[in-house]
Amino acid sequence: MVRENEIREGEIAIETPPPTDAGLVFIGRLRTPWTSRLMTPRHGRPDGPVCRIEIFDRWKDALDGIDQFERLEVLYWLHLSRRDLVKQSPDNNGIGRGTFSLRSPVRPNPIGTSIVEVVGRDGLVISVRGLDCLDQTPLLDLKPDRTLFKTLAPPQPGDFETDRPCLRKREG
Repeated sequence: MVRENEIREGEIAIETPPPTDAGLVFIGRLRTPWTSRLMTPRHGRPDGPVCRIEIFDRWKDALDGIDQFERLEVLYWLHLSRRDLVKQSPDNNGIGRGTFSLRSPVRPNPIGTSIVEVVGRDGLVISVRGLDCLDQTPLLDLKPDRTLFKTLAPPQPGDFETDRPCLRKREG
């Protein structure tokens, strides 16, 4: 098992730049049975334990309409994760892989995401299955699972573009 701040063979750590304020606001906390990163599952499971998403009171109106979705995408801040590894060796075999090619919680901006199954809701608490984070993890955002969501806003021109190049040449 990997110790929390160990650098294994094949891994590379860098000195991270000073943080800048991205203006993120926590909207709640996630309540799970896991208090140690070493015991937390690597991926949430639809048959995993029932966990709670607790929304802070000021965001209560933002929950209107959420009951119509059976699955949610949960974005959360992995507050105890290190942020300095650019190469990681998840197999502990000495072969490093780029951080952006992994779903590891060790990232420059430790944002976790899970698709969860909604079990129920009681006011500001949504019970779900499928989380894979520590108890008291700060909640960044909730969204309907994109595979279930139908756009409500009227269409705009970009909605219909399929083969337009993304990059434009700089002029001058």
